[in-house]
Amino acid sequence: MLESVTKQVRNPKVANLLEYSVFPDPEQIEQALAFYEQNDQAELMGYIEQGEMIGVIGFRPSGDKELTITHLAVDPGSRGLGYGRGMLLDLMVQERPERVFVETDEEAVDFYRSVGFSVMSLGISPSGLERFRCFYEADEEE
Repeated sequence: MLESVTKQVRNPKVANLLEYSVFPDPEQIEQALAFYEQNDQAELMGYIEQGEMIGVIGFRPSGDKELTITHLAVDPGSRGLGYGRGMLLDLMVQERPERVFVETDEEAVDFYRSVGFSVMSLGISPSGLERFRCFYEADEEE
């Protein structure tokens, strides 16, 4: 079950999960935490199962009926069990966007492809890693 944890972003469990979705650098982690504290439109949801937070998904509106996924992370012990896909699909059912965008790296691009996202390379970033823009457009009957 997804529930808002935006106001709990400094909670150690929430912050630790969010940390998995950014480059493991204290400055990057602080930027991610501050993003949810300072951006009124940004929302961070936690996936809770049997009282345990297993993952987080963050998003913000990016246009009319559009969402941009800002962070997605699953606890390492629960990866590969469908929680990431479940959070993404639950969010799409809850928010009903027509279009969803996410920017990611090579490590996560196959995950988004497997969910039905189209993928386009953005080239090599200043950090030396290739970045990708993933795009999903919902069908009318979805």
